[in-house]
Amino acid sequence: MSRLAHTITHVTFWPIDIPITDPFVVATGARVVAENVFAQITLGDGTIGYGEAAPFPEVGGEDRASCLSSLSRLSPTLIGRPIGDYRPLAEEMAESAPTQPAARCALETALLDAFCRAKGMPLWRLWGGADVRERETDITIPIASLDDTVRLAQGWYKRGFRLFKMKVGQDVDLDICRLKAVHSKLPDVSFIGDGNQGFSRVDCLHFARGVTGFGGRLVLLEQPVVREDLDSLAAIRRETGIPVAADESVRSIADARRVVEAQAADYINIKIMKTGVLEAAEIAAFALRAGLKLMIGGMVETRIAMGCSFSLVLGMAGFDVLDLDTPLLLAQDLVEGGYRYEGPLLKPWHEPGLDMSTPVGQAAVTIS
Repeated sequence: MSRLAHTITHVTFWPIDIPITDPFVVATGARVVAENVFAQITLGDGTIGYGEAAPFPEVGGEDRASCLSSLSRLSPTLIGRPIGDYRPLAEEMAESAPTQPAARCALETALLDAFCRAKGMPLWRLWGGADVRERETDITIPIASLDDTVRLAQGWYKRGFRLFKMKVGQDVDLDICRLKAVHSKLPDVSFIGDGNQGFSRVDCLHFARGVTGFGGRLVLLEQPVVREDLDSLAAIRRETGIPVAADESVRSIADARRVVEAQAADYINIKIMKTGVLEAAEIAAFALRAGLKLMIGGMVETRIAMGCSFSLVLGMAGFDVLDLDTPLLLAQDLVEGGYRYEGPLLKPWHEPGLDMSTPVGQAAVTIS
């Protein structure tokens, strides 16, 4: 690539508000609007790359205000740098803003998108292009009343979904009743129980016994207890025989090593908003070497961030469970191009970068 043509000349970012079709309630909080940030990096030859920050304060600690502040501080450090330096740039941002992974994720994604567009290759090619095929995602059912839980489940079932990620962790007996109500209407579906740190060890064991007791297929328990309690994660694995996924427990490669050492999980849930993109890829590779399986998910994201996550799935072998559904939970799609959904299936793209675009918002800030 030409050095001047592929130097970063502008960074633009702007807030977006997208209503969520049904309140996104988890054990630790709730969202009714996705309060995200889009980012755009422009190169000297006009090539543009897109990224997204999707903070979820109750899960990751970041909010949109902190993301905007970090983007204002980090963006000037990118100006004049060659896009081929995306890796050292990501490392520098991680050192400068270690507690702002969602903000860094927006810039990293935009860097990688611009780099791959300049190279004329899809973003998944950057990770090797090892598994380029359509893939099936689960669908998330938030914490809701019995009637709303069944209504949502039946609606998604009609659209072809058969793996339901049930948000649980506020009331264990009600959680069991909610899953039982879905099972009674849709007996051929399978469940992931996602506690978002809301259960105690005792509650989680009670939940697992309750679901299996009525014949529910509970294929995975995702982060049932607080992130620091690796002993309970390991005990839940042993005592239930149900695979456990570490999500909030893994926010860095160091966290992943601790989970492996404690034999606390069967899966690690990769989320680029927790770590940034390049560290997410590093964690995924480490987990596979250590003999763990991979899940991949996100916060409440549009197809920009989710497309970056899907690029990891297509580029690296080893992702068994896909939780790449949040664009389907949003009231509108602000993004053109890129991968697409057909029911629960994600269809790959073959054009350069993410092959996506979105209009610049009115409140945009441009740094050059």
